[in-house]
Amino acid sequence: QEPETIPQVNLVPTVALLLGVPIPYSNIGEVMAELFTGDSDAVSAALQQLSVYHINAKQVDRFLQSYSLVAQDLPAEQLQHLQELFSSAVEEHTQLLTQVQGTTVPPELKPRLGSLIGRFQRYLREARAVCTQSWARFHPLRMVGGCILIASSCLLCYMASELAVSSQSLCRSCLLYPLFWGPVGAALLWLVHVFTQEGLDLLLVSSWAAAASQLGFFWHWWGQHLKRARLTGSQPPLASGGLRQRLRAWLGLAFPMGILVFRCGAMFSDSFVVAEARVAPFLLASLVMLLVGKLHWDGHLTVPEGPKQQLLGISSYRREIWYLLCLVAMLLVCVRLSSFFHQCREEIPQCRPSVFLSPLASLRNTRAKNLFYLLCVALLAGLVYAVQSWLRHYGNLNSSDPLVLFVRWGFPLVVLCIACYWAVASSADDSLGKLQELVQVAVVVFPRAVYGLASMGLLLLLCNPMTVFAKDTRESAGSIVTPYLGVPGSEVDFLHVIPQIYKRMQESQKSRLERGSCRATVAAYGLGSVYSAALVIALTLLGFLLMLLHSERLSFAFLLLFMEAFVLLHIHTCARGLAGDAELFSVPWYAVISWLLAASQFFYSTGHQPIFPAIHWNAAFVGFHLDHSTNLLPAVLVGANTFASHILFAVGCPLLLLWPFVCEVSTSQRKKPKKESREELQEVEEHMMEMRLRESPEEFSTALLRLGLKYLFVLGAQLLACVCAAMILRRHLMVWKVFAPKFLFESLGFVVSSICLLLGISLVMRVDCAVSTWFSQLRLR
Repeated sequence: QEPETIPQVNLVPTVALLLGVPIPYSNIGEVMAELFTGDSDAVSAALQQLSVYHINAKQVDRFLQSYSLVAQDLPAEQLQHLQELFSSAVEEHTQLLTQVQGTTVPPELKPRLGSLIGRFQRYLREARAVCTQSWARFHPLRMVGGCILIASSCLLCYMASELAVSSQSLCRSCLLYPLFWGPVGAALLWLVHVFTQEGLDLLLVSSWAAAASQLGFFWHWWGQHLKRARLTGSQPPLASGGLRQRLRAWLGLAFPMGILVFRCGAMFSDSFVVAEARVAPFLLASLVMLLVGKLHWDGHLTVPEGPKQQLLGISSYRREIWYLLCLVAMLLVCVRLSSFFHQCREEIPQCRPSVFLSPLASLRNTRAKNLFYLLCVALLAGLVYAVQSWLRHYGNLNSSDPLVLFVRWGFPLVVLCIACYWAVASSADDSLGKLQELVQVAVVVFPRAVYGLASMGLLLLLCNPMTVFAKDTRESAGSIVTPYLGVPGSEVDFLHVIPQIYKRMQESQKSRLERGSCRATVAAYGLGSVYSAALVIALTLLGFLLMLLHSERLSFAFLLLFMEAFVLLHIHTCARGLAGDAELFSVPWYAVISWLLAASQFFYSTGHQPIFPAIHWNAAFVGFHLDHSTNLLPAVLVGANTFASHILFAVGCPLLLLWPFVCEVSTSQRKKPKKESREELQEVEEHMMEMRLRESPEEFSTALLRLGLKYLFVLGAQLLACVCAAMILRRHLMVWKVFAPKFLFESLGFVVSSICLLLGISLVMRVDCAVSTWFSQLRLR
């Protein structure tokens, strides 16, 4: 006969009592009382077992009472039954002990000993069954259905991102029409529940609606595929080169998709999940290095110099390769430096959390505190200077619109409020005497001022996102007067200036009369980067808000975040320029995957871990001194603190499409022929850039849709891996410690990233509408 397996939950109370320590408070196991009997006779052994079971049952009853006060997932009827069973057993136990004298048990009480032990055993087993039924309820059919639904959603995103290239009508028929299938499927399920008089499960209805929409997509796609096959006939793919192009495309997808598959496969290992703070940066660096290797393998980094070199097989590297290598080196430096801002998990005992996670108020050294404070404030000022310099370089700070004025003066004011808050918060624990009340007020006022200013900036951005300055080029661009070199303020000075002003007025009036009804020629400054400028302004405001919700020294991590995102955009642009990619309206997969790997990397590099003890709960009280009246606002603040990197990278995702157009001027200047006029070429380039997107609005919209679908595909693949890992390993020892928290954090990150991605794309579309309105008003002049 095979030995009976001992449940692990029963070992904990047994070992605890053998060691002479209390049973763990939340344990619901049944103690193995036969180990406590020793060599005693039957009556003494029964008394010892009864004492052990009484201690065990009392501990479980105390836990159930405390748990039922804070949670409502245990059935009230079963809890009442367990309470009655425990009370009756304890009452009989008390009566039995009063009738027992020492170790002598009257003969008539011996049957009651075994009966009372059985009642305690029954109570413990029923209590464990009730808890197991409530806490470990697994529905394998629903779990498999959820995995299939997520997998089909990922397949839908991938197919739709590829189908959007071939035909606009195909994209509409496969995306818009299936949306009506979802409500139809939900309505049919609702009618079934109505006629069968069963309860309506909202989760089941939503799942059916999603499944119906996906079935509609695949049905339309299959119909369109058969229709195209009949129209094109049976042409061999080798004759048209279709098979070669398709094979080359699949080979190009091999290395980024391989990195994605490796990341998704790592979700099934608890060791990889625990060490994901090192896995994500390694995968990002590997992907970038593989990109450089692929460019070299395809021959895009070298250029033959002449017939002799071609004959000998000798080629020299292009000048752009050094720029790309510098960018890769900067990326590796950022990846390495970001590892200093880590949080520790309990599974890594020798790990020490980063010193940058603690606030400045925890530092006792005044000199170190002041030094870190000055560095943090200088970092904020440097970020504002960099953003304003970038906007000024592309001509987006020339107008006098409210948004431009806010960028000029509102950004420094936001930095000033954050600096004042950090100064007050870092000295709040010091002995300030009568100023303590003023400090408590300032701790609340400055963050709320930042909230208000950032909200005002985002509102101005939504109302009028145009950062363009229009100027009539028919007017003379010279100065009104020539400077007088004599004594200033003298009569000769006035005689020198007044005739020039009069002459300038005559020229201006003559120019207007000559033009008559002719339309003036308008030069627009900042029009070539109008889309990117709006996103940069939005990301800067969000960065200020998220830095406010973190500790002061984590602002260095956010600086690395912005630098790494900037470097990734330039690597993407440089790689496309070297490869000579003609598809300007398509973002390659390696760029999307690297962008999401950077988001995962900085989730850990901002002091977070996918475990509940690592949540920064103090973010809920930034700007709020006392408790909140509702749970919504603190949930938003804590969520923004936790998923800060997801928010920034998701909102900035459209920059992957826009950045190559912004950098078109510098790229074309390196490639321009010597014979052409520099002024003429520069004028053409300045009028193009992002305005090249306006030449084909349908392709621009399709490109945004494809980019969003690719981003959702990679997010969905990571979520699918987490869901499958939690489903397959639901009986694993570390499921509630590693896999379940990772699944929850990944699910919330998917929701936050999806919403922020939609907001980022919506902002680009809002800018596009504003540009269309601006052109319409310009034609009416």
